[in-house]
Amino acid sequence: MALHILMAAAENDALPGGKVGGVGDVVRDAPQAVASLPGFDGSVSVVCPSYGFLHETARQSLGTFSVRFAGRQETVDLYEVRSFVPGTRVLESEVGSASTSRVRQLVIHHPRFEAVDARGRKRIYVDDPPKEPFASDASRFALFSAAVVEGLLQQKFGPVNRLHLHDWHLGCALMLREFDRRYAALRDLRTVFTIHNLALQGVRPLDGYESSLMAWFPDSGIPFNAVRDPQWTDCVNPMAAAIRLADAVHVVSPGYADEVCLPSRPKRCDEHCTFFGGEGLEEDLQRARAEQRLHGILNGCAYESGRQLLPRTQDSWHQMLDILIAELQSWRQVNPTAGHELGLQRLGQWRESPRPRVVMTSVTRAVDQKVRLMKHPTDASPLDRILSATAGQAVFILAGSGDTRYEEFLSSVSRRHNNFVFVNGYSVVGADALYECGDLFLMPSAFEPCGISQMLAMRAGQPCVVHAIGGLKDTVQDNATGFCFTGDTPEELGDGFVTATLRATALKCEQPWDYAAIQQRAFDQTFNWSNSVREYVDRLYC
Repeated sequence: MALHILMAAAENDALPGGKVGGVGDVVRDAPQAVASLPGFDGSVSVVCPSYGFLHETARQSLGTFSVRFAGRQETVDLYEVRSFVPGTRVLESEVGSASTSRVRQLVIHHPRFEAVDARGRKRIYVDDPPKEPFASDASRFALFSAAVVEGLLQQKFGPVNRLHLHDWHLGCALMLREFDRRYAALRDLRTVFTIHNLALQGVRPLDGYESSLMAWFPDSGIPFNAVRDPQWTDCVNPMAAAIRLADAVHVVSPGYADEVCLPSRPKRCDEHCTFFGGEGLEEDLQRARAEQRLHGILNGCAYESGRQLLPRTQDSWHQMLDILIAELQSWRQVNPTAGHELGLQRLGQWRESPRPRVVMTSVTRAVDQKVRLMKHPTDASPLDRILSATAGQAVFILAGSGDTRYEEFLSSVSRRHNNFVFVNGYSVVGADALYECGDLFLMPSAFEPCGISQMLAMRAGQPCVVHAIGGLKDTVQDNATGFCFTGDTPEELGDGFVTATLRATALKCEQPWDYAAIQQRAFDQTFNWSNSVREYVDRLYC
């Protein structure tokens, strides 16, 4: 029997504007890779919410259907939509023909999926107040989950025999399939649940609030004990429920699969206390492993045939600066900030100077997971120490946006060090320029389920400095394809980050031939999606 896989996710970078983080990259690439496997004679459909705009590239309407939610019948619209042609950022409609692949891109539209920010721009996720975390998103994705399950029951996606759900946003789909009598016919459908970020679990109250399990599904028969959060026992945990109920649980690297089964241990950094290991769900994950349901499969990366390692020259340096200057100028027109002015001034000064001996780069979200180890401790932060030690030899360009506290930290470092620029924003063209021109990519993530930035940097021939954890440990080898550090405390991790970075910059300056060998080996690494999705078929969909 040919497989028809339905992937459901909150993000999909195959659609214009459909990505926020790494899950969007995976949902863009993995379906195409599955459909392209030699001998695969099935098909893949990918579905996500419309968010009020993704349905605007519709190729055709697939009709409407009714979904029971929050005690009411809600009507949702299903569309097949145009996507980017694989390997390009060009829409199918712009080349005059539909994709010939066996991948369909679908969106479900309902007014409740739409959200706007303070400037009226439509967005994928909602930033709720701290006292109501996930409240808006949990309700939106509970409705989306219900629509996915109802659509399966009514065969709105066609005859599906594998259901692949991504992250906590689809946890309610597994609850309904398992416990709601209306969906008993779906219980033989094999389900796969992929964890991209265990730190985000979508926890909400079981009852008593508009955004709660009982408010969403008052007559579903879902037993509280089966879906409770291990710590907050008056709350539902969609991530935990999905781990308990899925036929196969997939995490996005072998290293992370080991780490999530470890006991959670709090590590205090700044004013935050973050749980590592299983993030409080280690018992559920240990049980999944004991039942042989837990699988660690590394994400992949797309590679062009015939690619070559490009030299880092004065011309490429200028080209990169010109791209970043143009991006900053466009962002300044929309939302001018003092950081944009400083960035433009400094990049302009660098434009008139020779290429530095070492160009350090980073493309990241300015959030706790990604930037914490650059900041802690606040006095003489690791980032300050690196910049002071490399002044006159190296410059560092970091592009990204996110948490205002970390944006302010990075902006303050820019003001203190004239060999650092914080490019406060993100664009594909700017990120590509940094990957292709830099000598050393810094990625000191506090934790990393898989990571894509290190793969993209290595693909362009840029060795990385990484915290040897999760997918970073699986993709970067110390002194062979990059530079790694470890530590058991925030202080040890900060010191390790500084030491590894200075070791790398010294090697680049003092032993350039040895550094070139590491650069070549980094470039030669390939983490092909074809290898990863072959494991999907053999281990997850079997």
